[in-house]
Amino acid sequence: MGKNLFRRELANLMPYVPGKPIEEVQKEYGIEEVIKLASNENQLGPSPKAVEAVKREAENINMYPDPGSMELRQAIAKKLGIEVENIVVGNGGEQILQIIAQTFINEGDEIIAADTTFTILGIAVDHMGGKCVSIPMDGYKQNFKGFIENINEKTKLIYVCNPNNPLGNIATKEEIDYLIKNVPDDVVVVIDEAYYDFAKVNPDYPETVSYLKEKSNIIILRTFSKVTGIAGVRIGYAITSKEIATEMSKVKGTFNVNRLAQAAALGALEDEEHIKKTVELNYKSLGMMEEAFEELGLEYVKSNANFVFVNVGKDSRTVAQELLKRGIVIKAGDIWGWNTWLRVSTGTLEQTEKFLAALKEVLKELVSA
Repeated sequence: MGKNLFRRELANLMPYVPGKPIEEVQKEYGIEEVIKLASNENQLGPSPKAVEAVKREAENINMYPDPGSMELRQAIAKKLGIEVENIVVGNGGEQILQIIAQTFINEGDEIIAADTTFTILGIAVDHMGGKCVSIPMDGYKQNFKGFIENINEKTKLIYVCNPNNPLGNIATKEEIDYLIKNVPDDVVVVIDEAYYDFAKVNPDYPETVSYLKEKSNIIILRTFSKVTGIAGVRIGYAITSKEIATEMSKVKGTFNVNRLAQAAALGALEDEEHIKKTVELNYKSLGMMEEAFEELGLEYVKSNANFVFVNVGKDSRTVAQELLKRGIVIKAGDIWGWNTWLRVSTGTLEQTEKFLAALKEVLKELVSA
């Protein structure tokens, strides 16, 4: 090609690395049973109420979806005690983060985030010609003091993943209070609460919707993908001020959330029983893994999400590869620069047992090798 056809930011854009699909592992290793614990999916399955809602709505897919997702936004607003105008619905949390970047970022603008966190917003900001200023972790915690110290005239957004992905630990109410109090009103704080329903069992976890009563520079992101098990239809939402929601809605796309996704979310929103069972199973799985890690003398981060971050003391890529051969898909920590750590999603008790048995086998073989 005689000229550069592509947006210049694409030359250095690093794509997000998703978990390996089950079908790919089956084909590559010639194994039938594969347990995927790499993408923080709900191993209990989808909300039954969501499934029924999708079945009913399937007959209407010849019609375009409601562009404003009004019925769903009304249901969310009622549940949270806020106004419909405070909500923006998107094609999963990923699109919400992309919409945020498209709404705020001009070339040269900056956002501040931890150097170990969920990277989608940073990628979207890079695509818009902005810059992500990465603040080193304070041990396993996001360094909010460092965030505040690095705010300048170019700063548009501060990104907080809570619980933080891939570590799984929370920023407490006290820590979030400090951050909100010290961020100027012309900088927007984005709080990604994709794992909210798991984290809220911790009494130190903040109820951030209350901040919107006094602050307009906050965006809270939540999703149906994790706890209600409908990741495959892609739907999430932002809770924010009416002013910000209005501007975000201008760039979200006309029919950005399909009919089946809207229906599934409405069903899932009412399925308290499924949510309760999912959270209970999650903490049983976490408990099994924590107990095993302690027996093995492995360091791990205490999690309030549906995954755990563990230091196996060996090259994470090697351990991940050996687990793949045994039909276990996890995420190696090298992609975040934590070269001996693994991120492992919770599963059913049977899946968790099989993962732990495989991990013990792999670590034993690597020690004797």
